[in-house]
Amino acid sequence: MDKLDFEAVRGTQGIKCATVELGGNPVKVLIAHGIENAHTVMEDLKNGKLNDCVFIEIMACPGGCVTGGGQPIQPAEVLNSIDLRAERAKAIYNTDKASKARKSHENTEVQQLYKDFLGEPNSHLAHELLHTHYLNRKK
Repeated sequence: MDKLDFEAVRGTQGIKCATVELGGNPVKVLIAHGIENAHTVMEDLKNGKLNDCVFIEIMACPGGCVTGGGQPIQPAEVLNSIDLRAERAKAIYNTDKASKARKSHENTEVQQLYKDFLGEPNSHLAHELLHTHYLNRKK
């Protein structure tokens, strides 16, 4: 991918949907944040309204991870005068844009990690250490 920035799904709206081009193919994507919006997306999926979406990302925190639980708590005067979500997102996008290694497979530290420890991408060890596995946990 030459272009990594998908501006069409940026912003503070709770549910964002766009069509992006990947490898010359149009791909419909949807991003939602906040539990209420996650519920809306899940209901729409259940009712067949989003069958054309190829990729869906849901983040529980309002505003997504940029305003997640690990962020410092701000006083009311700050919250009332500054859009922290927009400012944090802008800072992250600017930092990312200035980064030399924006693609993990081109990052020299990642390459060295594979060379010295993990072996080939998708090796058994890489899969065991870097992939998430979900378990059905009955209530």
